[in-house]
Amino acid sequence: MGANKLTVLVGSKNPTKINAVYTAFSVVFPKSKIIVSGEKTPSLVSDQPMSCIETKKGATNRAKNITNKSADYHIGIEGGCSYEGGVLFAFAWVVTLSKKRKGLGKTSLFQLPKEIQTLIEKGVELGEADDVVFKRKNSKHKDGAVGILTNGIIDRSKYYTEAVIMSLVPFVNKKLSF
Repeated sequence: MGANKLTVLVGSKNPTKINAVYTAFSVVFPKSKIIVSGEKTPSLVSDQPMSCIETKKGATNRAKNITNKSADYHIGIEGGCSYEGGVLFAFAWVVTLSKKRKGLGKTSLFQLPKEIQTLIEKGVELGEADDVVFKRKNSKHKDGAVGILTNGIIDRSKYYTEAVIMSLVPFVNKKLSF
């Protein structure tokens, strides 16, 4: 008897997001054959969401607006920033949708240095600010701010994986109401 096949579409072509989703599904559904692909999907929020609410809305929009409706799961991942006591923090929301359920997950917060905060306050998106401050190119498709600031201990894909797993809680606890 063959493995159960699960098809998953991510509302992004970003390889770090796609890898995080694949890793999470492989851990949560180890007996299934996991097929993950990405589709460029607009978030319909600011390029750099600046609140928890706006960031969650962006993730929701990405999951809902995937045009290929044939997948078992649609996932939106949106990174955002918010202030706490004048300090800027980064985080991401994950929204997982199926025909019957919705799951939400969120990453941990991490503090951004003043050099990046200043650029974001001028309207620069976090990934671009990382590239300027750390003299890199295309950080958000690689280890991202979290990878740079933790010296590679946590890369962007690993950072998202746990939040994707958290978004799958309603899917592995189908007898409970969410």
